[in-house]
Amino acid sequence: MGTLEFRSNRTRTVGIELELGLVDRKTKALTSKIEQLLKEFPGDPESLPYKPELMQCYIEVNTGVCNTIDEAKADLEPKLVELEHAADRIGVDLWWGATHPFSTWRDQNVTPTDRYLNLIGLLQDMARQLVTFGLHVHVGVDSGDKAVMICDRIMQHLPTLLALTTSSPFWDGHMTGLQSHRSKIMEGLPTAGLPPMLRNWSEYVWLVNQMVNTGFINTIREIWWDVRPHHAFGTVEVRVCDMPGNLNDSLAIAGFVQCLVKALSDQIDEGTYQHDCHPFLVRQNKWRACRYGTHAQLVNSRTHQTESIPTIVNSLVDRLDSAAKELECRPYLEHVRDIANAHSWADRQVEIYEENEDPAEVVSKLVKQSRISESPSSWTPGPATSAMESRSKSQASVDQ
Repeated sequence: MGTLEFRSNRTRTVGIELELGLVDRKTKALTSKIEQLLKEFPGDPESLPYKPELMQCYIEVNTGVCNTIDEAKADLEPKLVELEHAADRIGVDLWWGATHPFSTWRDQNVTPTDRYLNLIGLLQDMARQLVTFGLHVHVGVDSGDKAVMICDRIMQHLPTLLALTTSSPFWDGHMTGLQSHRSKIMEGLPTAGLPPMLRNWSEYVWLVNQMVNTGFINTIREIWWDVRPHHAFGTVEVRVCDMPGNLNDSLAIAGFVQCLVKALSDQIDEGTYQHDCHPFLVRQNKWRACRYGTHAQLVNSRTHQTESIPTIVNSLVDRLDSAAKELECRPYLEHVRDIANAHSWADRQVEIYEENEDPAEVVSKLVKQSRISESPSSWTPGPATSAMESRSKSQASVDQ
């Protein structure tokens, strides 16, 4: 593959990718209608902010390159409204959760592109099981070396981000006992989960070339670490999060990530000493977050004592206050405190199921709560392209 040139960003820009499930409005099961849904939007499919994924039962919604979370919100809201209206026309709802409560991966159809078919050929059932939905956040950085350093330093915070977003307690129609089963599915892939510790951009390029040249992966796009450098966008991309249950929480988590990356970038510029966090502590904390969500007790890498998620989040939010002011996202960062003190989205799914003993009711209730626009019964069809025309810079999809 050769040299990878990192596209430098001088400011801490932010981009957000939402992976949303497509569910049949009547049965609430996942439905393979991505091609039908995309046909609702005229024009070149490559120019749309909506992208197909590995399986035909979900869709990715991308922002353009934004400077603030307010900009990202202004970008996403009209796109989601247009998407909801298009979905209404074909009898589909959008599922904001990291796994589906009862649909099985065995019933889903692969998107028939060369890339995805090659991926299935390489990974077999490990790829077919990727019926999971996540929140991915890109934050701009100014060099490849810095991107690698930030990936290393932010790793100790990844379990906290996972704990705040857990929304996948179900798999194959049963409760798993985990708050994030998605994270365990992802860890089954040979190039997912926590990344290796790398020293600089050169070592990262060497590793990517080695994997491609030996046939371990087909392309660089098959590196799905929980955090990774992205050379084409010039970003650090945080991928550890489950898909939160609504847009407000997603924006708050994106603001949290943007502040963390900025603070770590500033520390690097200032020559701050790198406090070592043992990789096994990160792995241990990720398991705790996966198992218990916002109820988890994570090990502090400095004191080696356990702390609750609200305690950890309150400390981080306080430390990130100056970054939040500069990035103009203090309300979003403050909302992270609320998320930490509330029941997780996984908790809410389980609570609805236990009240009704019907997994379809979980989908029905949470689909209504996450909807951005008015209810389908009160909506009048209109132009399907206005939201896209307002944005000329859509961030291309790089994921599965």
